[in-house]
Amino acid sequence: METLHHPVLLQETIAGLQIRSGGVYLDTTVGLGGHSQAILDIEGTRVVALDQDAGALRRAGDRLHRFGDRVRFEQTNFADFEPGESKFDGMIADLGVSSLQLDSPERGFSWRHDAPLDMRMDVDQDTQTAADLINLSSAEDLANLFWMYGEERFSRRIARRIIAARPLNTTMQLARVVAGAIPKRQPIHPATRVFQALRIAVNQEITSLETLLAHSPEWLYTGGILAFISFHSLEDRPVKHQLRADPRLEVLTRKPIIPTEAEIQANPRARSAKLRLARRL
Repeated sequence: METLHHPVLLQETIAGLQIRSGGVYLDTTVGLGGHSQAILDIEGTRVVALDQDAGALRRAGDRLHRFGDRVRFEQTNFADFEPGESKFDGMIADLGVSSLQLDSPERGFSWRHDAPLDMRMDVDQDTQTAADLINLSSAEDLANLFWMYGEERFSRRIARRIIAARPLNTTMQLARVVAGAIPKRQPIHPATRVFQALRIAVNQEITSLETLLAHSPEWLYTGGILAFISFHSLEDRPVKHQLRADPRLEVLTRKPIIPTEAEIQANPRARSAKLRLARRL
């Protein structure tokens, strides 16, 4: 798994965080541990690694076990993190769904695999699934969800088709209904935006991001740096605006840092990534 994992914008993020020996860093979305490993490879650093996905924490633990007590793991949504009196020299938030989740068919994040419509990042939580949203929401609520979180221009047509086809309990069932509801020759798979919208809604990703943006500057020492990696405009817009508006911060990236063509060739999932940095005043 480690050899298959490509941390997005890795060199740019490590350089942007200005990692120093002896520094303490917060990785709010450790995933498979690629960014944390690069931080820990610098002598004397320490990392607090968060993730709400227990499977991700297990794999990150396997990858980072050689660093011993220099890394501490905590299973939590970053919006619920309570650092207490701890302060950090830098923080990274690699937003969105991880490769581990996309490539685990049973999680139901992707239309590429037939699986139950789940999409919860923390499967131990007794919370609503994507199937609950699809089968219990009204046509108006579904259309609004697809438009708000997926920016899907055929949202109302898709919602009507879903209502007519319910119950829908698997990813393939949903993907077929969506594909049949919109014109052919889309530049991406026709179900992509609907799946994105459902994942965001199930995991309350935008609300959690807003909470992180509000609280994270207080977690840093003066001079500490925040690094946010986003993958679509619904994430990038609040990051851009909040970093600029927060009087506690100095924005370090007038424009976002994006992947090189070489990185995109090696890891196509990096194509839409944007890195924004800000320093705690």
